[in-house]
Amino acid sequence: MRKNKDIDLNLDDFTSTTIFATKEVRIPNDNDESIDSNEDYNPFEHRVIEHPTSTMGSLIHILKGSLGTGILAMPYAFKHAGLVLGSIATIVIGILCTHCIHLLVSVSHELCRKLKVPSLSLAETCEAAFDNGPKRLVKYSGLVKTLADIFLVITHSMGVCVYIVFIAESTQQLVKHWYPEFEMDTRIYSVITMIPLLLSMQIRQLKYLVPFSLIANVCLVIGFGITLYYIFEETPDVSKVSLFESLERFPTFLSTIIFAMEGVGVIMPVENTMRQPQRLVDWFGVLNVAMG
Repeated sequence: MRKNKDIDLNLDDFTSTTIFATKEVRIPNDNDESIDSNEDYNPFEHRVIEHPTSTMGSLIHILKGSLGTGILAMPYAFKHAGLVLGSIATIVIGILCTHCIHLLVSVSHELCRKLKVPSLSLAETCEAAFDNGPKRLVKYSGLVKTLADIFLVITHSMGVCVYIVFIAESTQQLVKHWYPEFEMDTRIYSVITMIPLLLSMQIRQLKYLVPFSLIANVCLVIGFGITLYYIFEETPDVSKVSLFESLERFPTFLSTIIFAMEGVGVIMPVENTMRQPQRLVDWFGVLNVAMG
């Protein structure tokens, strides 16, 4: 998104931004007299969303995107940090993740007002921020957008791999428990797991994916509850529990907690399809409720 250039934003609902009101969006610059810089532009009023998502549906999506299977590995994470250090670090990381997402959404909204466009994706927000930042950084805007897209692809691809392996191994253990004589390679379970996942991926509208996210959240809560039950079934002696572990083991804790909490790639697609996007970053809005 460079200055002094018309950009053809031909997007569909499957992308991280929703359909713009017009395909041609003029990006203003400081010398463009055709646009009144003092005009009060509300991007939310100019969004044309064919299938908007409700506030509750958005909350369900963000819960699913932010709190994944990594939350089931929390006991393993605390093993590498200690009870006290792990508890403090988890709270700090949660606050930092929430704060960074607030910054992302707030900056995106401000850039939408400045550029007079209805919505921006995460990568477009990064590009626009550099385009409208210090002059020495403007030339890097295209590179930053490309890097943001690359990192999103890597993050989502690796996350999907983790989910497929997790589901496949869990299913294999369950089948082996009930049918000990049945043997099948984990990779075959992975291929079988991909079939329903690929079918669900054909649903392009976030609004129609809400039931799937809801079912996933319910299963996650049940699984986490079962995990807690077995953890506290025989409460260990607190005196034997490590309160602080060595810093050499802290990176393992850190990576597990970030994987369990971080879902920044989900935020902008959800925000761009919300019926009331301003409710995402309210004090008691979708983001704070989900991360709290």
